This record gives sequence, structure tokens and C-alpha cells, in this order.
Amino acid sequence: MPSFKTSDMSSDIHVDLSNGLENVPVSIEWSIAVTKFPEFQYSPDNIQGPGCTIDPSEVTLPGCSCLSRSCFPENCSCLQTCGQTYDTTGTRLNLNKTNSGYCSPLFECNALCTCSDACSNRVVQRGLRLRLEVYSTEKRGWGVRTLEAIPHGTFVCEYAGEVISFEEARRRQRAQRSEDNNYIIGVREHAGTGCVTETFVDPAMVGNVGRFLNHACQPNLFMQPVRVHSVVPRLALFAGRNIDAQEELTFDYSGGYSNQPPVELLSKQSDAAIQASRADGLQRKECHCGANHCVQFLPLDVSIIN
Repeated sequence: MPSFKTSDMSSDIHVDLSNGLENVPVSIEWSIAVTKFPEFQYSPDNIQGPGCTIDPSEVTLPGCSCLSRSCFPENCSCLQTCGQTYDTTGTRLNLNKTNSGYCSPLFECNALCTCSDACSNRVVQRGLRLRLEVYSTEKRGWGVRTLEAIPHGTFVCEYAGEVISFEEARRRQRAQRSEDNNYIIGVREHAGTGCVTETFVDPAMVGNVGRFLNHACQPNLFMQPVRVHSVVPRLALFAGRNIDAQEELTFDYSGGYSNQPPVELLSKQSDAAIQASRADGLQRKECHCGANHCVQFLPLDVSIIN
């Protein structure tokens, strides 16, 4: 995987941040006047990190036996798991559910499925298809904007990085300085009474373009867990509305989409323990998203999607 350093950049060279690892180049608007560019390894996919017992690249889910070019809910085992997810153009269906405060994981056809690569139930696995640009924002450091219009419901990119354990996520948070960014996103999935699955992704050292996305209290993207080949979900970001070219792309770090109050983790802590963690070296940072109903502070801890 390529690594990037500030010395690799210049004001007159256009750099592909992904170094050819994505389907389309990820541009960087570079100027010697902007803040120092972070050093990290680019990976379009999740990788196994400390404490993670499952390799996210390993194919562990069963495949369907469909022989058609594209699968249909009535006879596809993948679609029967959660219903039809996308229309024939790969756009998300049932978008009204994204405002409920809860979301259900999606299941795409995978490497063991007998349907074609053109199946409409293969979207996130196809990777980045849009022209995105990393640039220096006025108040919020680096951010990501789109170079083309994005229709509502379109898959934009993943939030990919190291998949780590809860304990490693807490260790990394406590080791952070007040001026450091917290990239760790946690997803909690409920599957019936008492059945909870948690996934923690940290793209600080290894990650993709998603690591540069800023928080907004009224974002234009929403996050959805999507399972493809592995039981480890991919954290996919979809357009929550029509997005214009040159518009900054944002999502709510707390997991909500309708400007709901941040969910302050942690899944294995009591309310008292969460309150105590506020005095344990974790500093709340001001939110500069500029939304009409800004909650003023970024989420304190790892974010949660139910």
C-alpha cells in the first residue's frame, strides 16, 4: 500500500491520492499554503487490525445460486436476507428509512454467488466510481468535495481502515492529544433480543478517502453497514439527497442523519462510566459545520449506528 508524505506534494503537480488503487483517481487540491498533509497508507478496503479476530478480506458468507444476469428477491438467498436493496441503476431503495435513527445492514451478492458481476445487487463491492477531491477547508482542516453531481441514494465511498477491537479503540482514544483528530467510527448492530455486533474502524494510519470526510449536523451523506464477502461489515456512505458538483461531502459522526443528538458510546460502559470518561483525557471539540441546528460539539467518543 502506498504511503503519502507532505514532501510528495507540490503546487503544480496533480496527485492521485489512491495511487491507482481506486477505479477513478482521488484528486488533491494542493498548495504550499495549506496545512500539513497527514502521512498514512492508502487502502480502498478494510484490513485486519489489532484485536480483530476476523480477516475482513476473507470470504466467509455463503453465496446465492442464481444463474440470471441479475438477481430477483423471489429466488435469491442474498436478497431474501434483507430484501431488494438497489434498483437497476445501483441506487439505494427505501430511502425513507434512513431518517428513522436506525438502519439495518445490507447484504450484497459476493464472490461465491453464481450471478454475474453485472448483478444489480453488487454496488459497494465495485468501489469508488465518482470523482472526488481532497481539499483544505476554511475552518475544518482537510475535507472532501465531489467534482460531479451525485443523485440521491447513490453510493459515494466507504469509510475504510483498520478493523480493531473495542479495547484497542479505547486505548487509541486515550493516547490521543487534545489537538489530534479522532478517526475511529464504531457501529453497533442489533439482531434480535440481546444480540449485538460491534465493529470499530480506524483509518488514521491505514485508510481511504473516507478518512478526510468532515462531520456535519445536517450532512449530505448517511452511513450504512453493508456485508459483501465477510461478516465484517463495510461502512458505506450514500447520498442522503441530491448533491451538487463542488459541494463538500459530510456525514454525522454520531451515526444519525436527521440532526439527532450525538449518541455517546460506549456499548460496554454504564452511563456513569461514560460520564467518568469525560475526565479521562478526552476533550470535546467544537463543531464548525455551520448548520442552522448545530449541536456545537463533535461526538465525544466513538460513534454508533444502531
